[in-house]
Amino acid sequence: MRNHFHLAVETPEPNLSEGMKWLQGTWARRFNCHRGENGRPFQGRYQAQHVEPGRALAQVAHYIHLNPLRAKIVTPGRLGEYRWSSLFRFPSPGRPEWLVAETVLQESGGLPDSRTGWQRYAAFFAAWAEENPSARDERFARLSRGWIIGSTAFRAELRHELRNQVERAGRFEILDADRDAVQLARAELWEERLRELAQGLGISLTQLPVPPSALEKLRLAVALKQQTSASNGWIAQRLQMGAASGLASRLHRFRRGRSDQPQVCPMS
Repeated sequence: MRNHFHLAVETPEPNLSEGMKWLQGTWARRFNCHRGENGRPFQGRYQAQHVEPGRALAQVAHYIHLNPLRAKIVTPGRLGEYRWSSLFRFPSPGRPEWLVAETVLQESGGLPDSRTGWQRYAAFFAAWAEENPSARDERFARLSRGWIIGSTAFRAELRHELRNQVERAGRFEILDADRDAVQLARAELWEERLRELAQGLGISLTQLPVPPSALEKLRLAVALKQQTSASNGWIAQRLQMGAASGLASRLHRFRRGRSDQPQVCPMS
């Protein structure tokens, strides 16, 4: 693109950070040398999302191929001519070995990796490009949000992997994503744990009482603070407990009230 790039990359080893450091560093040095400039051509860290193999990966590839159209760099009929896109390289006889086409073709109707197959793919893709722009852009804009792209089962599997990381500080290292993506991942884990706690305590999350200091809300909030790293802001918003600034004192009073209650010994 004019001021950024998109890549769909498979990493057999968990070394995305090292690879991106090499890629961007090498490009920046060559760019500055060619232009006689100094400094960082890129603003901030790259954004990374985990993508499920198969259909989800193909959707991401389609999203990348459509970007020049969405940016109004080319017209729908000339998408395949945009030389900075893999859509331009895929049908080429001299295609690099690392540019793998199987997923794109398979998820576009099982097309063959041949001239005829790519012609059919171009027609298939042109139909997408010509559809209602607002509906098309909204469909693919969803792929640029969040921290993971894939099915419900894939998301659950990755969350489970994150929760089982031994080191709490390193729990999100496998994401290799930016700060916003990590926060979204944390929120999904907190939500999953909240549902487990609510089920164990016999509390319905869809029928919570309205008052911010309702007993059910306090019990859930205390359990979340004990068993997760959920922030006061997230808990206050999720359970509708008022301002986050007052949550700590509210939970403190609740804990103190419970500890001040006399203990009743069961009769034998």
